[in-house]
Amino acid sequence: MSDAPRPAATPDFLNHDRPPVPQIVVPRGVQPFHLRDRPVRGRLVRLGPLAEALLGRHDNHPAVTRLAGEALALTAGLAAALKFRGSFSLQAKGDGVVPMLLADCTESGELRGYARAEPDKLARLLRGDPDPSAAALLGKGYLAFTCDQGPDMDRYQGIVAIEGISLAQMAGSYFRTSEQIRTLVRLACARTEAGWRAAAFIMEKVATEGGIALGTDDRDADLPAADPEDPDEAWHTACVLADTLTDAELLDDSLPADRLLHRLFHAEGLSVDRARALSYGCRCSRARLAGVLEGFPPEDLDHMVQDDGAITVTCEFCNVGFRFERREVRGKRAAG
Repeated sequence: MSDAPRPAATPDFLNHDRPPVPQIVVPRGVQPFHLRDRPVRGRLVRLGPLAEALLGRHDNHPAVTRLAGEALALTAGLAAALKFRGSFSLQAKGDGVVPMLLADCTESGELRGYARAEPDKLARLLRGDPDPSAAALLGKGYLAFTCDQGPDMDRYQGIVAIEGISLAQMAGSYFRTSEQIRTLVRLACARTEAGWRAAAFIMEKVATEGGIALGTDDRDADLPAADPEDPDEAWHTACVLADTLTDAELLDDSLPADRLLHRLFHAEGLSVDRARALSYGCRCSRARLAGVLEGFPPEDLDHMVQDDGAITVTCEFCNVGFRFERREVRGKRAAG
C-alpha cells in the first residue's frame, strides 16, 4: 500500500490571487491503529515530501527547522484523533531564541506552520551549543493546544507551562497534567537525501471504564475494552515495543506505515484503521491580506509604506510577499 503523494485537484485558475505554493497531498499521511483487546490506540504520522514543501520555504537554521517539522507532525497526529470542524493548532510562546512556534491542521488534513527565530539570539546560542534542544530554543513560556471551530462554536484551549527538553516531552507533560491521559510521543525531523522529512508516533492508553477518552473521534467508539485483569501490563508492553522505533524508520519514505506498525505490534493484536490524507494548507491570499490591511487606520498604513512606495505583506506560513500600492488600500476611517 503506497504512501506516495498525489497532486491536489484544485485548478490553478481558482487560486489566481494566491501564491504559487506547492499543491501536495500525502494520501496516507496519518495512519491510525489500535491493539485489539488492549487499552492502546495511536497514530503514525509521516509527512513525506509535504515536510520539504512546508519547511523548505523558510531560510531557518536546521535546529529551528527541525523544531518546526516536529511541531507540524505532532499537530497532524493530534488533530486526527479529534472530531471537529475548523482548525486544531499548537502554539508555543517563550522568551528564547524561537519566541513563536505555530502549527495548525484542519479537519481535512490541511497543514501549515512556522517557527520565528531571533537571529542575534540564535547566533549566540549556537556558539555555545551547535545542536540546541527544543527547550533551549523556546526558553520559558507556555504551550497551548487550541481547537477553533469558528465564531458560532465554543473554542477549546489547553495551556501548560513549557516543561521538558524535547517537544515530545513537552507534549507528554501536557497530556499528563491537563488531559490526564497516559501518552507516548515520539517525534522525528531531519534533512534526508530527498529533502526534509518529519514524522510523529503518538500512542495513548484508553480508559478501561466509560469508553474512550472524551473529545476523541467517534469512529474509535467500538474500540474493544482492555483486559480488565492487567491493562497496565498491556500498556507497558506496547510502550516497550514502541520504544524500539528509530528515527530512521519513522522518516523512511520506502517503508509504508502499515508495514512499520506490523513490525512493532504484529503479536499484539494490531488493527490498522482508515488512513487520513495530509496536504499543503496555507490559506493566505491577496484578497485576505488586503482585508487585513483595510483594518488599519490610514496613518498606520502610511508608516508601512516602503521606499518603493508600496506596502509588502509577507505570509509567515508560506513566506510569500504580497505587494500593495498605497492607493489600493484605503484603511479604516475613524468613527464619527
